[in-house]
Amino acid sequence: MGRATRRVAACAAAVLLAGGLQSSLAHGATTAPRIDLTVLVISDGGPASAAIAAELKSQGTPYKLVDLNDTGRPVINAAFLSDSLNGQPRGKFQGIVLPNDNPFEAGSAEMAAIAAYEAAFGVRQVDAYTYARPEVGLNYAANPGYMGSLDGFEGQVSAAGLAGPFGYLKGSVPFEDNDPAIGESYGFLATPLTTLPAGASFTPLVETTIPGTTTKGSLVGEYTHDGRKELVVTFVYNQYQQQYRLLARGIVDWITQGVHLGYDRNYFAAHVDDVFLADDRWDTVLKCTPGDVTCPPGTPETANPIRMTVADAQYAKQWQTANNFTMDMVFNGGGSEDWKADHSVTTDPVVDQMVADQNSYRWINHTYTHPYLGCLQDVSVVPWKCTKDTAGNTVWVDQATITSQVKNNIDWAAARNLHIDKTELVTGEHSGLLTAPQETSDNPYLAPSLVANGVKWTASDASRESAQRAVGSSVLTVPRYPMNVFYNAATAKEETDEYNWIYTSVANGGSGVCENNANSTCLPTPLDVNTGYQSYIVPLEARIDLGHVLSNDPRPHFIHQSNLSEDRIVYPVLEKVLSTYRALHADNAPIVNLAQKDIGAEFQRRAAWNTALAAGQVSAYRVGDTVTVNAPAGVQVQATMPTGTTQKLAIGSAAFGTAYAGTLSGWVKPGALQSNVQLKLAAAVTPAAPAAAPNTAKTLTAPAPADKKVVPQGTADAVPAGPSDTARTDAPTLVPGSGVPVPGKGVTAGKSSTKGTAKNGAQNGKASGGKADPTKKTAGQSGTR
Repeated sequence: MGRATRRVAACAAAVLLAGGLQSSLAHGATTAPRIDLTVLVISDGGPASAAIAAELKSQGTPYKLVDLNDTGRPVINAAFLSDSLNGQPRGKFQGIVLPNDNPFEAGSAEMAAIAAYEAAFGVRQVDAYTYARPEVGLNYAANPGYMGSLDGFEGQVSAAGLAGPFGYLKGSVPFEDNDPAIGESYGFLATPLTTLPAGASFTPLVETTIPGTTTKGSLVGEYTHDGRKELVVTFVYNQYQQQYRLLARGIVDWITQGVHLGYDRNYFAAHVDDVFLADDRWDTVLKCTPGDVTCPPGTPETANPIRMTVADAQYAKQWQTANNFTMDMVFNGGGSEDWKADHSVTTDPVVDQMVADQNSYRWINHTYTHPYLGCLQDVSVVPWKCTKDTAGNTVWVDQATITSQVKNNIDWAAARNLHIDKTELVTGEHSGLLTAPQETSDNPYLAPSLVANGVKWTASDASRESAQRAVGSSVLTVPRYPMNVFYNAATAKEETDEYNWIYTSVANGGSGVCENNANSTCLPTPLDVNTGYQSYIVPLEARIDLGHVLSNDPRPHFIHQSNLSEDRIVYPVLEKVLSTYRALHADNAPIVNLAQKDIGAEFQRRAAWNTALAAGQVSAYRVGDTVTVNAPAGVQVQATMPTGTTQKLAIGSAAFGTAYAGTLSGWVKPGALQSNVQLKLAAAVTPAAPAAAPNTAKTLTAPAPADKKVVPQGTADAVPAGPSDTARTDAPTLVPGSGVPVPGKGVTAGKSSTKGTAKNGAQNGKASGGKADPTKKTAGQSGTR
């Protein structure tokens, strides 16, 4: 706290009898205070406080947002921050996030109230983005010091940071530099004050070398002073940037002292679709995929489809072992039967090999022959449209066809003693689910067919529908991310050639589809087909996928068996994701690789939890070493607690959660004869009991926020890692088979195409639909519960 703020706090003592904190803590000597497990986020509309709010929301941690730009906002005073319940003092917030160390006008009683509350209740404060200056325990960023762009810098977690809130990292914190033409970060590097007020200390937790010197400057540090603790962050960020994603978990754990509702994991799963099928191949001359609906009329289907060999199957098993990672094989048994018929043989060596190695993988039903299970497609135009009957009604693939496709694949697996979970399904192209703009609803025959076959979890395309939803009354979707490793490419040259077609302008020889959306970007020049895959596509796709991994996002990624064939092009991407992650994270925070049903259950529990939070049906608080959580019956509680925490039961106790990132976390429900969840913290990690401190309950007029710090364009508006990064923009995905269809050479929307063949009322092409409802990725906005 600066001298001016300390003077305000001292003056506030003169009005203690007005009913502020002093009365709240009147019983403090005999009654332990109650601290509600809610974080107060005070925002000035900037990206840094919005990023912390986004992390709290992602974890399922309750928070209250106060916007300083809202003239109708509440005044921050003692009554807003605390009160008493049945004679017990109550702190309403377990932590406070400020946009900087003091966003109020000079001499603000609001800042004094916050400071007094934090000291009184032992509550911590995060300064989301502030100047380096003596008021936060730092020298000014000069002699030595630095203020300016941090694009491409590398932060380093200090020994204190590794022993404290960032112990799940190995140390390195790389800063993004996605576009050299756009500033994406800004910060102040400075050293701690050599002379601090009595009892004060500053401990750097993340630092980097000050340019032109060998001296370390603080990026994130803990400032202890006046009975309070502040986490001082001297660089700006948004919720998508890797440097923030790496630190987000630790910031939340620090401000909550490791005791909070919600939790965070780093997830990664890879689904390999079309196993046992043969996929159509991209034609580098025609610039389309013969056999797909995007080629010109009369184009013959490919005579050289892509299918895994025995050597490919053997390599997949070896690769998994070497990389300690399990893939999900999403299979079509009918593909094997077709292959045998086409080759006039009675055995399929690939099936024999993979069934023998079946325990190396997880297996998911992908239907028997991969037909399109939505409407009956009319492919005489591009994009395709749904066939209508004489009355103008959509003609849907019938229930018998859907039911048989699911069941026949189950039966095929059973006949080969291939063990699968019948509750999991991925339909061909996620068909049967709505595919905008052609289909605005699900095939009405899909849900009853799934129920008839015992399916509970069916995959959806996250580029079309990012959230889980119900299909009928008893089936839920599991959204999956399409990777930019295309289903119709088995070699690096094919992949790069198609990538160029999609992501370059017409003037540069591409399709120009990347020019058709204001939020899409094109490559400045085409990639070299001989080197572009390894030099550009692999690192870009790995960065995009790693961004999902670092975002507490369980959604799996899907690729195709063609990508495990010939050049085996997907492995460099997977290896890059895994190796980069493992180079940054300690062993206590491994990648979590869940089965589809477990991902579905995770989303289902989160939905119930978030609904209860939004409805105000969850209350949680800590008194001493005990945390109590009340939630609606049937809603499981998610929480993060220090190591050693146990669940109190009506009789005895039970273990709580699982170890991850240096804490215990997980889902928990009340024990027998209990109506709420009670967790007991280990004595060694119980936060220290707070002491009474002065404050005021005076009613004030809300002042305007103080000036904002430097925020580069690339921080305020998230900069995509490349043209295929749709996570940070409104741009639709252009991955073939997902999102918007990309016409082939000589084909434009509305022109005829004859590709696609009806079989048993369904079609087998890789036709694409549009993106249903893109979500704007605005870095400066934050939501509230």
